[in-house]
Amino acid sequence: MPAAAEVPQPPNAAGLSPWASHPSQTRGRRHPELPAPTRNDFQRDRDRIVHSTAFRRLVYKTQVFLNHEGDLFRTRLTHSLEVAQLGRSIARALGLNEDLVEAIALAHDLGHTPFGHAGQDALHECMQEHGGFEHNLQSLRVVDQLEERYPDFDGLNLSFETREGILKHCSRSHALAIDVVEPGGVARRFLDRTQPSLEAQLCNLADAIAYNAHDIDDGVRSGLLSLDQMQEVPLFERYRQQVIAEYPQLAEKPRRWLYESTRRMLSEQVYDVIDTTRAAIAAAGVRTADEARLAGPLVRFSQDMHTKSAQLKQFLFAHLYRHPQVMHTTVQAKTAVRELFEAYLADPLELRAEFASRADRHRAVADYIAGMTDRFALREHERLTGKRLL
Repeated sequence: MPAAAEVPQPPNAAGLSPWASHPSQTRGRRHPELPAPTRNDFQRDRDRIVHSTAFRRLVYKTQVFLNHEGDLFRTRLTHSLEVAQLGRSIARALGLNEDLVEAIALAHDLGHTPFGHAGQDALHECMQEHGGFEHNLQSLRVVDQLEERYPDFDGLNLSFETREGILKHCSRSHALAIDVVEPGGVARRFLDRTQPSLEAQLCNLADAIAYNAHDIDDGVRSGLLSLDQMQEVPLFERYRQQVIAEYPQLAEKPRRWLYESTRRMLSEQVYDVIDTTRAAIAAAGVRTADEARLAGPLVRFSQDMHTKSAQLKQFLFAHLYRHPQVMHTTVQAKTAVRELFEAYLADPLELRAEFASRADRHRAVADYIAGMTDRFALREHERLTGKRLL
């Protein structure tokens, strides 16, 4: 292999704005590595994420509906792909770094537990006196420590910018603990109250847009949301009326007008983010990526779209996430996680060897459970307790 100075560098990404994250200006990796001959640092991050064990597990980790409830409902994997698609589309229009957006989007849910938010809530309760559990922080643990693929370091050794975007939320106590180990690193912004890169801000919003759109689809497909109920949502109803006016023949084909109405709603949110963000960047007068971090949140909806999006989210919370059938599943999922935690804590030898040997038993158990898919967690629960849930 040629010496470091002789390694050919990838060409600079075309079309990047001055305030985008440029791979040539990355703050680097925790463990120095020679540059790749044909890929920039953010492309390399994306590829490491795609080839990771945690990424493959996302196909059997669920969003709202558990894996056994149907083959066509979104999983963490399909959700992450949808976030990446939305993020790249918006990034291209804004001149932001698509590769970085894609890397963050594909990694943002790597730390999620089995059984969606129910699993996270149960694991947090189990860990309440031992540092708690939060899936964004766990995603960072996955890429920094838990993946075991390289001989020279634990984790994937991703660039600062990708890791910064993965850590979407962080409590002050956790941020202080991370900053002790990594002074001025990815947690520092939570202490200084500054913003992450524009690419990270974009992924946060693309995540919310994707959630709202695909939960409508999955909710109606499941039968828990009715088409009549959807007409109560102003943001959705506007586009439903447009579609029926243009295509009256679809009045008798509800699945078709649902798809088209959702597609138009999704597109309108994307265009709103693009226009509002352009105006916010211009008004803030930022000229570099670092200046953008100091300017407050810049990637955002207009006030009108923010209000309508919030109404949609409240509707989904009341009529889908709190639906009796979903709540019944949630109770059983939490029971499975709690009883798994208790069983492993009582007999650590039931853990895989690399987890059983760790000194911090509570965190080892939490890491092991968090890495499970839904179906593996259910199999383990039945093996250890003799009970069949869900």
